[in-house]
This record gives sequence, C-alpha cells and structure tokens, in this order.
Amino acid sequence: MNVSATLNFLRLIGKPSLCLPHATISTFNDLPVPLSDAFGRLKPDIRAVVLDKDNCFSVPKKNVVYKPYLDKFHSLLTAYPPPHLLIVSNSAGTTFSDPSNTEASLLSSETNIPVLRHSTKKPGCGSQIITHFLNAPGSCVTSADQIAVVGDRLFTDVMMANMMGSWAVWVRDGVVENRNPFISWERKLPERLARYGFKAPMPGSGD
Repeated sequence: MNVSATLNFLRLIGKPSLCLPHATISTFNDLPVPLSDAFGRLKPDIRAVVLDKDNCFSVPKKNVVYKPYLDKFHSLLTAYPPPHLLIVSNSAGTTFSDPSNTEASLLSSETNIPVLRHSTKKPGCGSQIITHFLNAPGSCVTSADQIAVVGDRLFTDVMMANMMGSWAVWVRDGVVENRNPFISWERKLPERLARYGFKAPMPGSGD
C-alpha cells in the first residue's frame, strides 16, 4: 500500500489542481526533446528531468527500456546527461519495495541513469529529488521550477511535480493498457476538472 499517496490524496480535496499536468503526451515516444518544447509558448528553462519507470518508459516490473522507446530514451539521455536525469520509481529504489536496492541497481546499470533511493514513496519524496539535483556534483539546477517530472500517474508523478513546484508531463496511455477501474477514472479526471476551470498550478510556488 502506498501510504504517501493515500495521505496526499486528501490534499486534493482542498486543491484539486495538484493532480493536473502542464503537458500531456500519449506515450514516451511523444516526449519532446528538449522538454521546454512540451509546454508551448511558456518555454521554461528545464535543466533536469525526473523519469517514472513502470508504464512510462518500461513495461511494468521490467528494468529495461521498452524497445520501441530506445531512440527517444537515448535522445533524452544525450540532452540531459546525468546528473540532470534521474529515475524515481515506487517499485525500484524505495526502502519498502526494494529493501536491498537490487532492482534500483539493475535499472541504473541498464539505463546508465541514477535511481533515487527514497524512504517515502511518490508523491511524498519531492524534497529528496530537489535535494539530489541541488547537491549533485556538476548539476546546474538552482530551483525546483527548472525540473520536469515525466510519469503516467496523476496521483503520484503529476501531483509530486506540482507539490515540488516543478513541471509535470503526463504520459496518458503508457506502454501497456491498464484496465484497473481506478486508473480509468483517473485518466478522465483532467478533462472533468478543466470543465470547472481548474488549471495546473504554475511551477515555482510549490504546494
């Protein structure tokens, strides 16, 4: 159970816009590089990128890049080489799901990208991500609004980005179709909230 997501879900009652992305793409292959192009005329100064793993660039529970996405993955790695690229997953790198750090080590070896070791699952590990980028040797990140988070879940990846004061890119369809009723409901939420005038909060403010 993701206690972090459950507790932070309650925050949506007071601020539903926290689960709204600043940009939406169908699959990882549709991700613009550089990422500043994903946000239309705003053209933010994106200096670092956080990637979710499962159903974002890999098949769930696999520690390799989904083969049709390899070219896009390599172009992203070229544009944002470590320390400006970081994988943050709730299945690899957490002290709960991956206590021995085995999955994170395999994933990092396969992708040549560091995997965040975090004790709190998304969306509650935003402060650890910001600290990582601010302190990583060679990093040019000076503020959270220079970070973009790419992931397939509104209530973890997108919400975390907004709580951090960063930019959120939602991968709507992912690698494989998820027929979970809750996921189906979640996918319809941005359109429903937009009808009531809700918009993603501007980065820089945090929650």
